Amino acid sequence: MTNPDEENGTTGRFLVLLEDGAVEAGTRELDRIAGLRTASTAEAAGAEFPGPDGLVFDRLGVAVVSADPDQLAALTSAVDAPGPIAALEAERRVFAISAAAEEAAPGPQVDESVFTWGLQAVGANKSAATGAGVRVAVLDTGFDAEHPEFAGRAITTASFIDGETVADGHGHGTHCIGTATGPRAPGGGAGYGVAYEAEIFAGKVLSNAGSGSDGGILAGIAWAVSNNCQVVSMSLGAAVRPGTPYSQTYERVASRALAQGTLIVAAAGNESRRQEGRINPVGHPANCPSVLAVGAIDVATALGWFSCGTVDLIGAVDVVAPGVDVYSSWPRPKNHNRISGTSMATPHVAGVAALIAQATGARGWELWARLHQAARRLPLPSVDVGAGVVQAP
Repeated sequence: MTNPDEENGTTGRFLVLLEDGAVEAGTRELDRIAGLRTASTAEAAGAEFPGPDGLVFDRLGVAVVSADPDQLAALTSAVDAPGPIAALEAERRVFAISAAAEEAAPGPQVDESVFTWGLQAVGANKSAATGAGVRVAVLDTGFDAEHPEFAGRAITTASFIDGETVADGHGHGTHCIGTATGPRAPGGGAGYGVAYEAEIFAGKVLSNAGSGSDGGILAGIAWAVSNNCQVVSMSLGAAVRPGTPYSQTYERVASRALAQGTLIVAAAGNESRRQEGRINPVGHPANCPSVLAVGAIDVATALGWFSCGTVDLIGAVDVVAPGVDVYSSWPRPKNHNRISGTSMATPHVAGVAALIAQATGARGWELWARLHQAARRLPLPSVDVGAGVVQAP
């Protein structure tokens, strides 16, 4: 028998957004109106969904709860009444964002003997900034922490997937971490890391199969914020249809994170088929106004055929970065791989954000503004590329 929640892309649990400064009152209200007993923590690791009926993320002001029909009805009524509960929405399933390989006309030849074309495109190879002293959290499928090219680096890890360690059985997370924070002189092959001296925070919020849930993502964000990470990179999400409202919960979480000095960068999505004239909207959660949405370009500075765009008044592409045929780290024994997607563009932006954060001291909204202001304009519609290609300081 088919599970209806699986069919509509939800888990059967719910996100409860609490009003600003109302974590304690909201926790009491969840118990009072719906009999929900929740654990309260901002740093839970090792399990995606601990707690009796739910988990409250203190730093974010959000609860993830299980609710039966009567409890759900009580919560729905509470949203419309004065009190600490601001919004209620179904918890979604989310996925690593990867683009399938597709034959394309060869682009211009770029010498990658020293640095990848992506590092060259964002100017990281010419920047004096290294990312030193900046904490970058990559929330993904985990990380091969024993990868030989990351020996001696400051690495903090946590898994938010029940039953799985942070070890990356997928590859996507290790690739993204490599682009954002990997080495410049790996000892063989091109240097591929943008912020190569940044502190690495690897949060496993997607399983080895490449899937997860809103609750796991929020747990990872709460962990990153509580660890004072200046940048959070999320190459993950869920596709949406045109006109679908963005998540009020994620929007408030991203805004609260910005106010605490943490910028969240997320992949716009890979559902477009531009070669067929089809452009899909920016996906969840990148479509939230307070999440920096990243599209992908190729070596010829053309849009990736898969890159989602701005198609309505809800989600918008903010910037673009290299996302086609990107060389980076991969779990052992392969060590390296080339893959494509807005997933690969996102860690380029996260790395550049770390360089700007180090060079200028900018945090939160100021860091967002500096990324926009420094971007290199492109002769392409802003609905597809936003401010343009991010540039290192």
